[in-house]
Amino acid sequence: MNRPLPSRIAYSACPHDCPSTCALEVEVLDRHSIGRVRGARDNDYTAGVICAKVARYAERIHNPNRLRYPLRRKGGKADAVAGFADWRDERAWERIGWDDALDMVAEAFAKAEARHGSETVWPYYYAGTMGLVQRDGINRLRHVKRYSEQFDTICTNPAWTGFTAGTGRLAGPDPREMARSDLIVIWGTNAVATQVNVMTHAVRARKEHGARIAVVDVYRNETMKQADIAILLKPGTDGAFACAVMHVLFRDGHADWDYLDKYTDRPRELEVHLRDKSPEWAAAITGLSVAEIEAFAKAVGETERTYFRLGYGFSRSRNGAVNMHAAQSIAAVTGAWQYEGGGAFHTNSDIFGLDKTMVEGSDVRDRSLRRLDQSRIGPILCGEAEPLQGGPPVTALLIQNTNPMSVAPDQTKVKRGFGRDDLFVCVHEQVMTETASVADIVLPATMFLEHDDIYRGGGHQYILFGPKLIDPPDECRSNHQVIAGLAARLGAEHPGFAMSEREHIDWMLKKSKRGTLVELEAARWIDCQPDFRTAHYLDGFAYPDGKFRFKPDWTKVRAPNNGAMGPHETLPEFPDYWPAIEVADARHPFRLATSPARSFLNSSFNETPSSLAKEGGRPEVLIHPGDADEHGIPDGALVRLGNHRGVVTLYARHFDGVRRGVLISEGIWPNAAFPDGNGINSLTGADPIAPFGGAAFHDNRVWVEVAGRPS
Repeated sequence: MNRPLPSRIAYSACPHDCPSTCALEVEVLDRHSIGRVRGARDNDYTAGVICAKVARYAERIHNPNRLRYPLRRKGGKADAVAGFADWRDERAWERIGWDDALDMVAEAFAKAEARHGSETVWPYYYAGTMGLVQRDGINRLRHVKRYSEQFDTICTNPAWTGFTAGTGRLAGPDPREMARSDLIVIWGTNAVATQVNVMTHAVRARKEHGARIAVVDVYRNETMKQADIAILLKPGTDGAFACAVMHVLFRDGHADWDYLDKYTDRPRELEVHLRDKSPEWAAAITGLSVAEIEAFAKAVGETERTYFRLGYGFSRSRNGAVNMHAAQSIAAVTGAWQYEGGGAFHTNSDIFGLDKTMVEGSDVRDRSLRRLDQSRIGPILCGEAEPLQGGPPVTALLIQNTNPMSVAPDQTKVKRGFGRDDLFVCVHEQVMTETASVADIVLPATMFLEHDDIYRGGGHQYILFGPKLIDPPDECRSNHQVIAGLAARLGAEHPGFAMSEREHIDWMLKKSKRGTLVELEAARWIDCQPDFRTAHYLDGFAYPDGKFRFKPDWTKVRAPNNGAMGPHETLPEFPDYWPAIEVADARHPFRLATSPARSFLNSSFNETPSSLAKEGGRPEVLIHPGDADEHGIPDGALVRLGNHRGVVTLYARHFDGVRRGVLISEGIWPNAAFPDGNGINSLTGADPIAPFGGAAFHDNRVWVEVAGRPS
């Protein structure tokens, strides 16, 4: 009698766009299926804890709606652009073989190049996987073929620029030190929803030695509900709050002058600059009371071991770089960097030193080619001259790891651009996303347990290996396989195309002096945390003079850039409130933030029934009851939000955890979940954030009106 094979526990790493990059234990049932996914208990950052959506990963990887075969469009794009498409609809799609599919893509790219030159082809990607081989290999094809480059702006730029402006480097105190802090300030991140391990270490500090948790955010989210000190700001006013806190620190003798004189650039000028940035001044801007500002400043000033955990929320505002720098500067005023469990942390991106030359083909990169702004895909596809940088139109796209028809800002233009009849689009995807639905060729993609890859933490210090644990369904292929297949047909030559995923990982590790794949596979991860003095900048910050910059030269900050963008000429010299945001006006009395949902991750997981159910089954906007009464909006009513970019229809929910005049819409719901088919990013702008670009997803002025009865 044949008995089923017993399940086994295997090890991997979460591939999703989250700073936690959790080490995983995966129950493997057989060659094709998994059971429960858990956090690795022996990894001291993951510490056995992962988010609920990844714990339910079997639902996603075994989703019956996964794409399984290459498809060719049979009909027009109009219905798909409007949000109506089903890959099983034989009137719209034809199943084809892999050879035919790749031949068609290569032929379309060659025709586009012959007509407009190589830069008419734009390989477009982002962080649907954070694996370095599967995510970044598309750049190897780009560089060899001299296709248009991509400047990544949709997530990190303002926050990275603001942090680097102070320290000179994207690194900080060991994140595990949060457990030894006496005050953890979680600012600009809803950690419960977006990086649960921050809460693991913060709550541990509270349980073990009575540490307090402070949360600074724009609404009373799940993280703020766990706070001992809750700071509820109006969106985009972080800089004013930070300046008032530093004003109090100087006023009340909590500034560490020995530290300031040794480690910072212009402390006395900063003190003078802040003299009129009083709690009364900030209260009028932020919506806080003077007492709340004073109490927070007192807590920080009296607590040496204060750990500022600064999140990506700073990237979502037009003044986000200035706000991040101002928040980070508080730790320099108090000298918190000197202490274990003290300082400021955003990401450890600069500590790993992994050489991606072979993966990306950067050895053949031509830096004279244009770099198109990822966030401005709408204006670019609509043919606007400025974002096209004077070059040819984009007439061919290869898209991996992202869903711009849902997640990119200025969706009205995005949809119009994708609706062009002269635009050829190939999408390599796991499910029929909005972007896949408008493609000419759709290719089925593997998920992370179905291929090999290597990962590095942003919110911690580990390099992790994610091996292939199960076979993919039917004809799904990995990103690496697709790129190699296209390269062969396009005549693209580079050693990286002939290497396997495992060979790439081994090459990267050896070249980076991080050992070998065999060693990583045995150890499961590599701890790259710098020593205490380096992590706390006790031998100097990463500027030639070793000084933290209160007065950065903004356009020379060592951060990813494509030249200065946005209103960079008006950036303030010192930390300040910089009113570069979309301010509410008579026509648009509300400011909207499109905050992350706990059960989604951008548009990932919004196809799984359990995540949709846990988010309430429909898109909503949170509105203060006082505002709702003033505008005649019943709880549960269908409402329209609008501005000059577009109009969105969704449901109102009364919620007293926001400031008056502020609206919150959580999560990127499928476009089809909205009654009018317009997703929330129809309201967000693609105008570049100063100084180096970005998309201000939490910085939108809108009007609101009732569209239907409560339901």
